[in-house]
Amino acid sequence: MPTSVFIVQSDLVEHPRKSRWPARLDLLQSGTGLALALFMWGHMFFVASILLGKTTMWSITRMFEGYFFFGGAYPRLVSGVAAGILLLFVLHALLAMRKFPGDYRQYRKMRAHVKAMRHEDSTLWIWQVYTGFALFFLASAHLYQMLAWPQNIGPYASSDRMWSDGLWPFYLVMLLAVEVHGGIGLYRLAMKWNWPKFSRNFLKKLKWALTGFFLLLGLMTLGAYMKIGFEHQARYGERYQPADLPLWLQELAPEGDFPRRNPPAEDAP
Repeated sequence: MPTSVFIVQSDLVEHPRKSRWPARLDLLQSGTGLALALFMWGHMFFVASILLGKTTMWSITRMFEGYFFFGGAYPRLVSGVAAGILLLFVLHALLAMRKFPGDYRQYRKMRAHVKAMRHEDSTLWIWQVYTGFALFFLASAHLYQMLAWPQNIGPYASSDRMWSDGLWPFYLVMLLAVEVHGGIGLYRLAMKWNWPKFSRNFLKKLKWALTGFFLLLGLMTLGAYMKIGFEHQARYGERYQPADLPLWLQELAPEGDFPRRNPPAEDAP
């Protein structure tokens, strides 16, 4: 009996151990994608606070700047958050690029495969690639803007950026890309990790419902900023300052910034 056969039958052949790094990188990609999607939802609600009024949006902005906690506004706190999200975004993008077509020939094969199969999930993945590629430029520019000029966030400053600076088309395209990309990503995560344990059909309906909701919320928010910017264009550069705040916020604001209103005294018995 040949020695090589004897070695194989005796399980003495050294097989190269499979690396666990692809699985680890895949898990890291899923984790960073989930974190970014949840941040995106929270960020959308914060930005949409303009729908509740200028003072509400101003208060939330100042809260993130530490105004109600540290005795003054520190926009660089927003820069720190933007820097952390930017690093997370770049890491996620680098991990995702492992699965992108490496050249045009691979892209053509992928497109032919998707067209031949006509599989909806494969088509969704294609759109995730397209929107991810767009976000690599759009979201990076937006995050750098927040990193470099955090003081330009507020009811008037943000509205001036939309209308007078003419950046509303940029934010409109980014809104469409981020909502489509994030919605598909969360759906694919749920399918990949089998959690939550719902049917594929239900998860697809939930995915489109969430995408539609956040797109509608984003369009309403963008419209509100454009309306304020249009009305404010003659006073471009002016910053919004509320004349008054609710009592509970006055108690948190730095001393002297807002007149303290005493609650009405109860009638004597």
